[in-house]
Amino acid sequence: MRLCALDELAARVGLRIGQGVAEARACLPELDVIEADPNADLRLLESLADWCGRYTPLVALHGDKALFLDVTGCCHLFGGERALFDDLAARLFHMGFEARLAISATPGLSYAMALSGRQQVLPTGEEAAMLRGLPLAALRLEIAVLDGLAQAGLKRAGDIMDLPRAPLARRFGPAVLTRLDQALGREGEPVSPRLPVAALSAERQLAEPVTGEEDILALAEHLAGNLEETLTQRGLGGLNFALTLYRVDGKVVSITVRSPAPLKTAARIAGLFRERLAAIHDDFDAGYGFETVRLAVLVTGPLAPTQPDFASAGRSDLSLDDFVGKVEARLGGGVIRVPVLNESHVPERASALAPYSRDDSPQRPGWPARLRPMRLFAHPEPVEAIAEVPEGPPITFRWRRTFHRVSRAEGPERIEAEWWIDGEAASPRDYFRIEDQGGRRFWLYREGLYGVGALPPRWFMHGVFA
Repeated sequence: MRLCALDELAARVGLRIGQGVAEARACLPELDVIEADPNADLRLLESLADWCGRYTPLVALHGDKALFLDVTGCCHLFGGERALFDDLAARLFHMGFEARLAISATPGLSYAMALSGRQQVLPTGEEAAMLRGLPLAALRLEIAVLDGLAQAGLKRAGDIMDLPRAPLARRFGPAVLTRLDQALGREGEPVSPRLPVAALSAERQLAEPVTGEEDILALAEHLAGNLEETLTQRGLGGLNFALTLYRVDGKVVSITVRSPAPLKTAARIAGLFRERLAAIHDDFDAGYGFETVRLAVLVTGPLAPTQPDFASAGRSDLSLDDFVGKVEARLGGGVIRVPVLNESHVPERASALAPYSRDDSPQRPGWPARLRPMRLFAHPEPVEAIAEVPEGPPITFRWRRTFHRVSRAEGPERIEAEWWIDGEAASPRDYFRIEDQGGRRFWLYREGLYGVGALPPRWFMHGVFA
């Protein structure tokens, strides 16, 4: 067993990453060793990334030990870069993290400064002077490249900044120049956020933490009201909303809801969150309270103006969209499904159940409508049938251990297989509408053709008529 991570105290007494545990205990008998759990470390880093969303929505994971925050345009909300830096450092310290922070004009330089212990806010224009004194190991280069540079006596970024670029790239590879240019801002290095950036958002930082659900809903409605004017100006409505609650102990609670139709009214948006909170009431833990609340519109859609008729004026109970939104907020997304048609002539593929959306409307296929049973089985069931002539309808059949004698039959209706899905060897189907002597009506088909293939055709039950 070897050491894979150290705190600063262990590093100061001389322990190093990669050192054997037995050797480390010999050097420091009181050493406290904890077995590594990479999955737990990643979950912790992801939760910390969610918490850092209070400073900027552009938060990216870098490996398993670092976070990149693009705070461009966000610093003024906290009183400037220095104030944001101090607030972030203080909160992480009180949460028990030993973090190294740095703010500069580029992600690469910020990472190098933090890794080297230069924890500060670097003024714009001082990037080159700062980089000269940093070790090359802070530029995120491969170990083999660093070893080659060290053998040539190049250990600091300043040692290579003034060297000819072409020989440097030929000897040590292009990654050296790429990392150097990224740190100096000559080459872009965009921060890819871990979560999609919301189209619109509104935030409220509270002087006193709140714990009550009614207070949270009131804040959600207030924030939705702040967004309503912007949505109206753009002619948009929200389809997916996220209410993010930042607890004073660092935990982040996110509540998402979906609307089948674009919404902009604050009361209706808050109503969805009311239903969602009612559903998760027992699992909702406010802890010591929430100090920051953010409402984000994740997905928007065009808000088409509609004119209500006289009969429905003033009656909100007629809105199907409201009903679907409340049910899905309480029971989960996609619980209400509607049949939709697919471009397929195979009966079990011609329709499917999909989550309800206002845009879902029955579309008639381009071919003539055929008579289909009221109940169509998702999986056809085998039937033992006897036909009077090979290509004709059955005269008797046994299905689900029950014997039926046919009194009337219509068909066949031949449906060819979809060779691009089922393969070229798939057999066609001949469907028959059957009525037995008891007046019950069925939809059977014969799969395959007589005289074609080694096996005889088989019969299946695919549906029943009302």
